[in-house]
Amino acid sequence: MNDDMSGFSIKTKLENDEYYTTPEGYIVFTEKYHLKRGYCCKNGCKHCPYGFNKGTRRIKKN
Repeated sequence: MNDDMSGFSIKTKLENDEYYTTPEGYIVFTEKYHLKRGYCCKNGCKHCPYGFNKGTRRIKKN
């Protein structure tokens, strides 16, 4: 298995409205990206449309 990620760039696969970059250089995914992906990763993302609560480790049902 090749673990070399030197040629990998996630930005080339994303549309401009699916993420933004913080002043510190982090990539933050938008709600549009999460909905396009189709599932909750359960990491407590800032723009999670699924209602995941990191404290209780549960997805809030609408």
